[in-house]
Amino acid sequence: MKKVLTKPVKAYKNASWLNSRHARPIRILSEFFEPSSRFIQFGIHSTVVFFGSARIKSKNEVLKIINDTKNNFTKKLITKLKYNNLQEQNKSLLELSKYYEDATELSRLLTEWTQTLPLEKRIYVCSGGGPGIMEAANKGAKLANGKSIGLNISLEFEQNSNKFISPDLNFEFHYFFMRKYWFMYLGKALIAFPGGFGTIDEMMELLTLSQTSKIKKKITVLLYGKEYWEKIINFKELARLELISKKDLSLFSFVNSPKEAFVKLKTDLIKNYPEYFASNE
Repeated sequence: MKKVLTKPVKAYKNASWLNSRHARPIRILSEFFEPSSRFIQFGIHSTVVFFGSARIKSKNEVLKIINDTKNNFTKKLITKLKYNNLQEQNKSLLELSKYYEDATELSRLLTEWTQTLPLEKRIYVCSGGGPGIMEAANKGAKLANGKSIGLNISLEFEQNSNKFISPDLNFEFHYFFMRKYWFMYLGKALIAFPGGFGTIDEMMELLTLSQTSKIKKKITVLLYGKEYWEKIINFKELARLELISKKDLSLFSFVNSPKEAFVKLKTDLIKNYPEYFASNE
């Protein structure tokens, strides 16, 4: 009986090899070329990027948590000590929830405006794809019946994509630096809402790239919530100590309301890209 030879698996179909350390350069390139092809396919040329904490919740979510906490205490499911601790946490959640609502409203305003532009000149809301402020940004765009982008990242604690991202523009990254590349490459403006390590890392990297002129294009950077950001980072002290130049303070602006942020973004975008908006104003 004649022996049938089994053909070897082609390299690009060999899942075991593609997931090995030897194929890491190919996986990195995939996170460049696959998003690039999709952005071209769907005509995405420019974005406004929203950064902010995944832990911030909507006001309705927080009110439900507060109500559940009270019910659990009433039913004696939690102790007085635990109830008091939860009440403190809930107070902070409620205080921060205003940023979720503001991010939703700002995204809605931006999306409504950009939909008045020709299709090839529209600027799309882009978020990190997860919950919290990221969800709020995508939600605002959906409320305005517009498309929005989500650049999600695979994490050990499983950050799932939020439900408001346009399905065709929902991405999942493994490499943080490739995700950051797509934030920066398409971004014409960035808004940093209150957040932790991730938000600060992304914001600071962009400011560093602008400070060192590695980014050649003009990009507007807004820090949303002056009181919050001045508590977290003392920019003026950095300038006073000459660890940054005083002119570096002009790399960003503080804003405190959706309307103020929208006016600033619209004004800067038209000013920074006059040829882009010339036929629309």
